[in-house]
Amino acid sequence: MPASSSAAASHRRQARLRREYLYRKSLSTKESSDYEAKRRIRDALSQGKSLPTELRASYDKLKQDIDHEDAKHEVNTSHVDDEYGDAGWSDPRICVTTSRSPSSRLKQFSKEVKLLIPNSTRVNRGNQRVDELVEDCKTSDFTDLVVVQETRGEPDGLIVCHLPLGPTAYFTLNGAVLRHDLDGGAAPMSEAYPHIILNQFNSELGKRVGNILKCLFPIPRLDTRRVVTFSNDNDHISFRHHVYSKEGNSEDKVTLYEVGPRFEMRLYQIKLGTLEMKDAETEYVLRPYM
Repeated sequence: MPASSSAAASHRRQARLRREYLYRKSLSTKESSDYEAKRRIRDALSQGKSLPTELRASYDKLKQDIDHEDAKHEVNTSHVDDEYGDAGWSDPRICVTTSRSPSSRLKQFSKEVKLLIPNSTRVNRGNQRVDELVEDCKTSDFTDLVVVQETRGEPDGLIVCHLPLGPTAYFTLNGAVLRHDLDGGAAPMSEAYPHIILNQFNSELGKRVGNILKCLFPIPRLDTRRVVTFSNDNDHISFRHHVYSKEGNSEDKVTLYEVGPRFEMRLYQIKLGTLEMKDAETEYVLRPYM
């Protein structure tokens, strides 16, 4: 198939997927109202109270829906739930790249991010535009695109774009310490799939961000001795990467060895679309002075 025909077919497929996504989103309001009505009916039946007057006309249909629901479908869902619905069925494939004209320090940082995330591939950005970069990642069946950015040679930005439809999370970075800058040197980089620790991601936004971050990593084996930690403290996320060894036969005593890199993150925006979509809806934006 000629390249132009292949590109046109890919664009048609992406347009169709986007229309399906927007259609599912349009159904969210009706599904939320139905969920609230069924919740009120459940509460009335469980407490032995009379049904609310406005729900008596639709009781028969709603009661039939309630009787056919299982534990998974009795909770409210939305179009957002489908974005990571297939997580765990197959290992994610990550594309790691940089902003244009990266410095040597940013190149080194992107190499360490590539080693940090299993099943990832580092790509030289060159002069590619954002739309071309995203299209190439979709064509190559990458599940996520990670872009690291800099200011005057210091890594200060991280973008995580889930493919093919989003979301896209934007983080600021500060205090980045590369592996060769760690005090005492870094432990050897393990290629095992790491365990993920998400500390203090308890709010709805925290669960959303934790889901975006943990889905970059495949499911590890139980005996893996590699740990990646995202620790949230007042919306500032500390990232640490360790391996550990057990002391003798004791299950309680372990020794941690920092592998690196090390940095601090802060979320400032989530968009319901991919990186090149200028008109994508904003799900969250940081406004600290409002």
